[in-house]
Amino acid sequence: MDKHTFLYFAYGSNLLKERLQLKNPSATVHCVARLKDYKLVFGNHQGLPSARWHGGVATIEHSPGDEVWGVVWKMNTADLESLDRQESFSKQENVKLGAYSPVEVSVSTRGQELNCRTYIMNSCVYALPSPQYLKVIVMGAEQNGLPRDYQEKLKDIETNKYEGPLPVMEELERALRKSKNISLTQTLPSLAKSQ
Repeated sequence: MDKHTFLYFAYGSNLLKERLQLKNPSATVHCVARLKDYKLVFGNHQGLPSARWHGGVATIEHSPGDEVWGVVWKMNTADLESLDRQESFSKQENVKLGAYSPVEVSVSTRGQELNCRTYIMNSCVYALPSPQYLKVIVMGAEQNGLPRDYQEKLKDIETNKYEGPLPVMEELERALRKSKNISLTQTLPSLAKSQ
């Protein structure tokens, strides 16, 4: 990468393009990759429930023999502060909690290794994710073509069955509708020409 871009390995809600691009518009898919000797878990920083997602949120922890699949995003360094803020701040108090720490990991893709930035939760207390949060992760896994068996494993994760409203889901649904309208209008002219 040049000095103006960096690679970010996403494994949770930032698998979904529309979620990541809410605050980080420069993000573009670089590739799908695998992080060896880690596993995906859900929890809350110091046991404090996520006001945004009403349940545990994704993190990774070292686990020999396991693997985590995700998306490597290429991003402008101008978005680095925004990404750090997204991972480190509590929206409800608007103060820096240090919920996640940025780390460098080496991921595998098509026979090559890439060094990427990712985030690991500090002081994680395990907690089940909300169905809505898990849905965002599953949608991102499908959107980016993560391996089928990994997608099935994600779908089988137990949730906390929270059914209340989540403002972040409304924001995401608007972004998804906008994204679909844009992609639909981009394909309509080419369809008209072929008829």
